Amino acid sequence: MAVNSRIHCKQVIGSAPERLSPEKSLALAGQWAAFEIYTPATTPLRRIEALGDSVEECIRQLADRNLDPRRFEFVPLKPPH
Repeated sequence: MAVNSRIHCKQVIGSAPERLSPEKSLALAGQWAAFEIYTPATTPLRRIEALGDSVEECIRQLADRNLDPRRFEFVPLKPPH
């Protein structure tokens, strides 16, 4: 995974993107993140569940954790404002 060398993927899995420091947000800008999709039956917290250079990489990470990728949305992370 080519996530910025200063930030390791495992440091942000489970983190809420709005709680990342500006430095981490900037370092992760352009990466894809997977978030569980909200449905009336579930009220997931908005947490990063996978992180990678592509949606395919996120899907592989979710599958490695026995999570169904169809239950996630994939969003490119943006730099902080």
